[in-house]
Amino acid sequence: MNKKDLLLEIGLEEMPARFVTSSMNQLSDKVKLWLTEKKISFEGIKAYSSPRRLAVLVTGVSTAQEDINEEAKGPAKKIALNEDGEWSKAAIGFSRGQGASVENIFFKEINGVEYAHVNKFIKGQETAGLLPELQQIVTSLTFPKNMKWADQDLRFVRPIKWLMALFGNDVIPFSITNVQTSNWTRGHRFLGEEMELHNPADYERALLEQYVITNPQERKNAIISQLEKIEEENGWVIPVDEDLLEEVNNLVEYPTALYGQFEEEYLELPEEVLITSMKEHQRYFPVKSKDGKLLPYFVTVRNGGHEHLEKVAKGNEKVLRARLADAAFFYKEDQKTEINASLAKLKSIVYHEEIGTLAEKVERVRQLANQLSDKLGLSAEEKDITDRAAEISKFDLVSHMVYEFPELQGFMGEKYALQKGEKEAVARAINEHYMPRNAEDRTPSSNAGAVLAIAEKMDTIASSFAIGIIPSGSQDPYALRRQATGIIQTLLAKKWDIGLENLIRLATEAVFAAKIGKKDQAGLMQELTSFFKLRIKYLLQEKAVRYDLIDAVLGGEIGSVPSLVKRAEVLESNKDAEGFKESIEALSRVINISSKAEEKGEVDSSLFENEFEKALFNKYLSVKEELQNELSEEAAFKLLISMKPEIDQYFDHTMVMAENQDIRSNRLNQMAKLAEIILQFANMNEIIVK
Repeated sequence: MNKKDLLLEIGLEEMPARFVTSSMNQLSDKVKLWLTEKKISFEGIKAYSSPRRLAVLVTGVSTAQEDINEEAKGPAKKIALNEDGEWSKAAIGFSRGQGASVENIFFKEINGVEYAHVNKFIKGQETAGLLPELQQIVTSLTFPKNMKWADQDLRFVRPIKWLMALFGNDVIPFSITNVQTSNWTRGHRFLGEEMELHNPADYERALLEQYVITNPQERKNAIISQLEKIEEENGWVIPVDEDLLEEVNNLVEYPTALYGQFEEEYLELPEEVLITSMKEHQRYFPVKSKDGKLLPYFVTVRNGGHEHLEKVAKGNEKVLRARLADAAFFYKEDQKTEINASLAKLKSIVYHEEIGTLAEKVERVRQLANQLSDKLGLSAEEKDITDRAAEISKFDLVSHMVYEFPELQGFMGEKYALQKGEKEAVARAINEHYMPRNAEDRTPSSNAGAVLAIAEKMDTIASSFAIGIIPSGSQDPYALRRQATGIIQTLLAKKWDIGLENLIRLATEAVFAAKIGKKDQAGLMQELTSFFKLRIKYLLQEKAVRYDLIDAVLGGEIGSVPSLVKRAEVLESNKDAEGFKESIEALSRVINISSKAEEKGEVDSSLFENEFEKALFNKYLSVKEELQNELSEEAAFKLLISMKPEIDQYFDHTMVMAENQDIRSNRLNQMAKLAEIILQFANMNEIIVK
């Protein structure tokens, strides 16, 4: 079968850098899925992108669909034939619908019933005739934000400026927003030209001649290589932030790295201020000495060649100098404001119209942090540090610096608190209470910082849920999922055994006391518990714990997060061990029959009728007593499965559902007692054993 290469390129006005990679992958996935569904074979697929284009090259595409030979299933024989053995209307309609006649019908038995079948042959269509459907793939692309332009109805990430669509040497005909497909593309906006392409395989090479590196990984590698060269030539260290590198890579088509400098006097500013000014606002890479000291230099990446680099550097220096001058001014102005004056301003700043002011939020967080400190048994000194840090945790939000650079909240709180004479531990907790700020960030190191971080995040989640702000699909404007994950990670890092339901209850009590939202507390707690279970489930999936084992440990209360995670890991590590299947089956049998106990009472040993009831009860008492000691989860699991022999012997010789009601109730009570200690570890019924 003949094969050709397929090329589709969407030319656009410059896209936001954060949309480029995901949009490229989405286009590639949609084209691949379309080819698969259309039964058009191909050898390989490669995606390309730059700020001005999304493209996909598919190699070795068949020039026609695969021919299909299949059996089409029709009505049952008793429906296909009348009582006199003649073909029914159903049979005639079925065969005609398959492009055949009743003479082609044969019967085939499926699950004991005979059904009418016909052999169906579908001739594959020519690929070229189907490819105009790519137009629908382009228009179906979705983006976090869209725009409309001119009088067009299409909503797209940016206006479409050109479309190149080739199958071999032939143009695939379709148009979008009055832009017709062709074999013409455009090079670099300033260095390149329009060019005609005749062979899809030449795409990457031809655009490189027009100063466009279409392969994003090659573009990124070029940036890294140039940064390393600058490092080597100057004896510097250029810390490469992966998010910044990805963003810069999607801002340029032909990268050239260069460096500039700024006045040393600005090094008196906190390092976080300088780095934020460079990275977040100018997309510059900071420069450090080999001993980790920030230097008065920066590296930027130009979208172009090596011409006039000195002028480019001077222009970037001028822009950064203005930004740093503003930062220096804000920093000096902030020194004039006392903490109490900043706290007073929080009373007039609305956090959310249905939740209240920042000052009210701070008071709830302070209350929750103090309750948590008591439950964790922190020392008197740590409680004082936690309380003071909670009280002033948000004072930096009204500073000039944080107003200009929101990314510096917490960082500036620590700096300013130290300058105002606060204890170092208090200042550190102010910074740490935002941790972890992202997936790569660490959790708070101090107890005060960890308590405050948990309290602050829990209040945000509880108050948001109370007014109906609940994450849905990709919508999570308040980053509640990230904050819930942060709570879980902090509890794990600190190995704190406080019950998560208890923490949720304290947060919801504060929310209801503040009259936030209109939900009932029980319903709100249920929503929050389910929400946290989903975050824990995701975390355990990341740890490669099998799905049924996750369901088992999440089958009851969450309780201690560190213990729950460890129990899941114990089940995962033992799932292939000898005897695991039989042990789980024994424990599950207890849980199953215990559900028949209508009222759970005490066990009366005088009602035992055989030695196996007594043996199991004595084993239960022994295991229960040992479980009350501080055991590892591994040891607890071994204790539970050690009951298997007594459980098996019990069921071999004892009928739980005895005719005598007292004996039956007593036996069900015994099963309920056993089930209680088993379920504290996991709901063994959820575990799939084969």
